[in-house]
Amino acid sequence: MSITSDRPATATDTAPLGLIDAEWVDGPGGYTGVEPTREWADEVRRLARARNATLLAHNYQLPAIQDIADHVGDSLALSRIAAEVDADEIIFCGVHFMAETAKILSPDKRVLIPDARAGCSLADSITADELREWKADHPDAVVVSYVNTTAEVKGLTDICCTSSNAVDVVASIDPDREVLFLPDQFLGAHVKRETGRDNIHIWAGECHVHAGINGDELADQASSHPDADLFIHPECGCATSALYLAGEGAVPADKVKILSTGGMLDAARETGAKQVLVATEIGMLHQLRKAAPGVDFQAVNDRASCPYMKMITPAALLRSLREGRDEVHVAPDVAERARTSVERMIAIGNPGSGE
Repeated sequence: MSITSDRPATATDTAPLGLIDAEWVDGPGGYTGVEPTREWADEVRRLARARNATLLAHNYQLPAIQDIADHVGDSLALSRIAAEVDADEIIFCGVHFMAETAKILSPDKRVLIPDARAGCSLADSITADELREWKADHPDAVVVSYVNTTAEVKGLTDICCTSSNAVDVVASIDPDREVLFLPDQFLGAHVKRETGRDNIHIWAGECHVHAGINGDELADQASSHPDADLFIHPECGCATSALYLAGEGAVPADKVKILSTGGMLDAARETGAKQVLVATEIGMLHQLRKAAPGVDFQAVNDRASCPYMKMITPAALLRSLREGRDEVHVAPDVAERARTSVERMIAIGNPGSGE
């Protein structure tokens, strides 16, 4: 991914008075100095209209960013929306691989990310060179990559997957073919468990936030809230523990649900539980509470906050809209190969909604 920082002339003379001279401070955690006031919201919407831009926000973003967005969801669902909307620009409030995926599926649109430094520990856990070496060791294997990967890795992939369709994607592959599954070891373990394949090789990558939600925390929370449903993202280090608790009878099996973030929203609307314990990044709680306001959603680990997601601040979004920063570029040949791996996933009939 490469970034440019253009400064197209963007009028601010009609901005709310309190924001005409707004300045943002570039700090270690991202841009600060602007609060998400009503004036800020009005200015963001005005600038988006002036730029003919659509604002997309991932489920893990700050609540103020989610609330100002035109669309909120998982990364793949948002990238598919980006390809469909009638807009000149896509402002992707998420992390860099998500903005890349939007660019891959929307090559003719200008894609901006409000802070180009918003990375991803999971996407960074495997490089294109490392994948090339792994493929060389297994020349006949089918490469299955989670969408939480860089454009270059997607370009070396046979078929992508999401957390909601990873099992279906792997099950669609000839059982006699080896599978290289990357980069998330916990999602890979879930796929191996569900498919029963013994010829699947799993890369030892992880999301540092999800990996930090551990089995002991889950067991303690489940013991303290015996009537609660458990919504567990398969990237979590506690996913295996959740299934173990169910298998041992410590938690009723029908209360343990291994779900993508999109699946969590569907389950939230349908649950009969009064309380749900949620094992994923805490930004997800905002959308869950909106989807089912009568349910008490609580984080299994209330410290599970992604610092990269939270770099997309109100100040960063305002800066991006005013100054046209930061544009995401994907080399055309890389984008073409990466697009093919995503389209192959969609062709199996269950594209899922994202990670």
